[in-house]
Amino acid sequence: MAPSLLAAAASLQGLIHGAAAASGSRRPLVAAAATGRRAASSLRVAALKYDPSKVAPQSDRVLVRLEQIPEKSVGGVLLPKSAVKFERYLMGEILSVGADVNEVEAGKKVLFSDINAYEVDLGTDEKHCFCRESDLLAVVE
Repeated sequence: MAPSLLAAAASLQGLIHGAAAASGSRRPLVAAAATGRRAASSLRVAALKYDPSKVAPQSDRVLVRLEQIPEKSVGGVLLPKSAVKFERYLMGEILSVGADVNEVEAGKKVLFSDINAYEVDLGTDEKHCFCRESDLLAVVE
């Protein structure tokens, strides 16, 4: 770019950021004509929080609260997400069961495969998932 063009671009950027600061916005204003694009609109969506005890699985499904997967090894080495992802088996506590579930009940600790589990975000700090009763591998005492 030519030096005069660089100076003009810097000046325009200063005007845009200055106008954003004057309006009290944290987001810089974008001049649609200067960029050749339509001005973007933003939409903020707040995550909904659901009480896990009020979520009722249907049919033969169970709702499980997952145990925390360790982020460090026993020796103190931080484990990368890719290494943790290869854990094919998950452990958790059953929070609620569907009407067709006969073998397990809420409060039991179970082992199951992550292949057939459907992770859901209930808006809490804990991780939850749904799986079928037949996909549970073991009840841990």
